[in-house]
This record gives sequence, C-alpha cells and structure tokens, in this order.
Amino acid sequence: MAKSQQTFSKIEKEKKKQKKREEKQKKREERKLNSNKGSGLDSMIAYVDENGFRTDTPPDPSKKKKIKAENIEIGVPKREKEEFDPVRKGKVAFYNDSKGYGFINDQETQERYFVHVNGILQEIKENDNVTFELEKGPKGLIAVQVKKI
Repeated sequence: MAKSQQTFSKIEKEKKKQKKREEKQKKREERKLNSNKGSGLDSMIAYVDENGFRTDTPPDPSKKKKIKAENIEIGVPKREKEEFDPVRKGKVAFYNDSKGYGFINDQETQERYFVHVNGILQEIKENDNVTFELEKGPKGLIAVQVKKI
C-alpha cells in the first residue's frame, strides 16, 4: 500500500487558504450590504463655497459672479514701465575693506544690495550715507557707481 502524499504542512496550508477565502467572501458581502445603505452619488459630492472652503451644501446662486475669460491672466502680469531715478540713496550696512565687499540698505525700499570694491568710486565705511545705481549681477541686483554723500 502506498502512503498518502499529503503531509501535515500541506494540510495546514490548505486550511489557511480556505480560511482566507471565507474571510474574503464575508468582507465582500459586508461591502454589498453597506453600499446599499448610502444615498449614492449625492453622498460623495463636495461643494466649494465663495471663500474656497469645502461644504456639503451647494453654493448660493445669488452670490455667483460672472467672469469673462479674457480677464483671466495666466502667469505673472507684465510690469508697467516705471519712471524712477536711477541714482538711489542708501546707507552702508556692512563693508569688509580687506575682502572688498559689503552691503548697502536702500533708504526707500529698505532692500539690501551687494556691493563689490569694483563698483565703488570713493572709499566707504560702515554707516556712511551713499548714492548708488543698480545693475544686474550673476545672483541678482548689485550696487555700482557708489559715492559718499
């Protein structure tokens, strides 16, 4: 007589597979029962109110605004050409004479601009009031034509 080819581990694997199938079938049946309780598409819809917040209720049609497609600008709007004096006034915030660079704070905009020894016409020190012009450098605007006031 030949022995059965099924070993203990094979029997255990078959039991585990059968148990997984049964659990999967139970979950499928539960989902079917629960999905019938929902009201369908209406329960899944979300609305956005006039302030941009999500709500469950549809927006009020009286607050609706008409916008023409021509008025929508995509991207950064072009700047109007501004007429301004190219010579600006500022104060030296930091200057290292040995390394030959520093920073100047603009009096009008309070922005800080880099200055190199090549762009300086007169000798400057920290806290000096100066006039300067702006020029595009490799990392942004830099101060050139720097003179003491």
